[in-house]
Amino acid sequence: RQEAAEYYRDHRVPQRMEEALNALFPLRPADLYGELANYFSNFSKAPVICKLVGRKVIDGVGQPTLEVEIYCTVKNYEKRICSTVMSFHSQIPENALPETNEADEKERNDSVNTAVEWVSDSLNTMLRDLKPTDQCKVDEMLGEYFTKQAEFKKEIEKQEEEAAEVTLALTSCTPSATALPGGKKAAKPGRKVSAAERMIPPAEPVESVLCGSLAIGATSLAIAKAGATISRIPLYLHIALLKHGQDLPKEMTLPLPMVTLLNCEKIPPAKLKLMKEVMLIPPVQLSLKQGIERVLDIQKEMTRLLESPGKVQSSPRLADSKKGKAHNTGKKAPPRALKRISHLGCLITGCDNLEQPLLLMQTACNNLGLELGTDMYLAINCAAHELMDYVKGKYEILTGMFKSPDEMVDMYVELINKFPFIIALIDPLRKEDRQQWNNICCALGSKCYLIAEDAATCISKLKSDQKINIPTCSGVVLKYINQTKVSDLTELTGLLDGQRHITILGSPDGESSDDSLVDLAVGLGARFIKLGGLSRGERVTKYNRLLAIEEELAKNRTLR
Repeated sequence: RQEAAEYYRDHRVPQRMEEALNALFPLRPADLYGELANYFSNFSKAPVICKLVGRKVIDGVGQPTLEVEIYCTVKNYEKRICSTVMSFHSQIPENALPETNEADEKERNDSVNTAVEWVSDSLNTMLRDLKPTDQCKVDEMLGEYFTKQAEFKKEIEKQEEEAAEVTLALTSCTPSATALPGGKKAAKPGRKVSAAERMIPPAEPVESVLCGSLAIGATSLAIAKAGATISRIPLYLHIALLKHGQDLPKEMTLPLPMVTLLNCEKIPPAKLKLMKEVMLIPPVQLSLKQGIERVLDIQKEMTRLLESPGKVQSSPRLADSKKGKAHNTGKKAPPRALKRISHLGCLITGCDNLEQPLLLMQTACNNLGLELGTDMYLAINCAAHELMDYVKGKYEILTGMFKSPDEMVDMYVELINKFPFIIALIDPLRKEDRQQWNNICCALGSKCYLIAEDAATCISKLKSDQKINIPTCSGVVLKYINQTKVSDLTELTGLLDGQRHITILGSPDGESSDDSLVDLAVGLGARFIKLGGLSRGERVTKYNRLLAIEEELAKNRTLR
């Protein structure tokens, strides 16, 4: 009894009990023991990480990816706090050969399996007993672990190269009819190829991705979600506090959505190759909810136009009966449209020239009594890096039509002058065409945003270089992939803000139903968010989350 009394006195239990009873009696709460539990929980120890679980799951396009679950010790019990599913980003272009896709699929499987092993084994041990609210420390440890793994891989590759050189030296004693790699033989058309390639800067090597790196990004994001849950605040607010040094911003701004409406397919009989995505951007004077509703109206009208291409010319007369038309076409549109929905969550169509999708978009808006450039704006993802023919040294914008980098700049200038409602071009050129990036920025920088997505280097390199090592541009699309950590994003977006570059948070092609990307965009203060179209569950989930945040900020009167 004496020991018990001393133990409780040392922990100030009698004093706390008396304070609790005195504080609660005037309130006379309906759930007395629940209120007592809440009172004493303020004096409990902070939750710490006790277990990480890595799991292989399926993403929105049926490919394997990684899920990370966080368990914490909360009031002496192990409790599952949250989980996050990482989106896998492939660097393989749409028009890749079947062999390339097969190799990419194998590499993806290996990477996910390795990531599951890292999370459930090494990271589970390494992060145990850390507070999930200590994001900086967790990310620092994750970064050190990744560096060690990268160095280990380099050492293995070096040993393999040395072994290959020894083997080559032993076999080179006997003459061979086959020319060694790097020889000038075996290239009859070689002069034409090299001459063309001298006209343009050669493609920079693809940045290698460490097998298993998915584990770093997924764990960092899962820890951030756990920290927000433990702190009982939304993830976007937790991210904002991390970025601004725990200073709570008085007001928050929502990113403008870039909603993909059309995906221009690049297979015959379609001829247009230039426009990978045609996106809608609602005007800033609309609330997010109003903007999304307007985009949905345009999507329904676009579906109707694509279903009856022969009647497009007569459709403007329907503008006066907008409500009735939307009601009538709404019943038939979904079943047909679903057959032509891209993995990006948008309508798929083939076009024969550069102006066709823009005129189609203009017709759809006119039919609804909307004016492009006032009631809605357009952005185009050109994905120019997928169009370069290195034999000719030119971009193939239409089947059989090629343009040099300088001609591409002239074409964009003409396009924007003719369609001034286009306010953003994403990846209009390869990142290697730096002179042309300078030229296009000088010509169009005051008329539209010129955004680098694939033309930008990876987040970790941007952060380490402490400069935006990309062509002259208005801003960049950041994707939360591979070894990216939450701390990387908070630091890099601060750097971008300081250099007056706009930040766009973009979702990878292989999306999941995890909506954390939206909270990241809001918390980081991104200018735009690029989530794909308003179809497919993994895309729509994120738009719904964005709408919920708008409602919450408006209710709290913190929405700028």
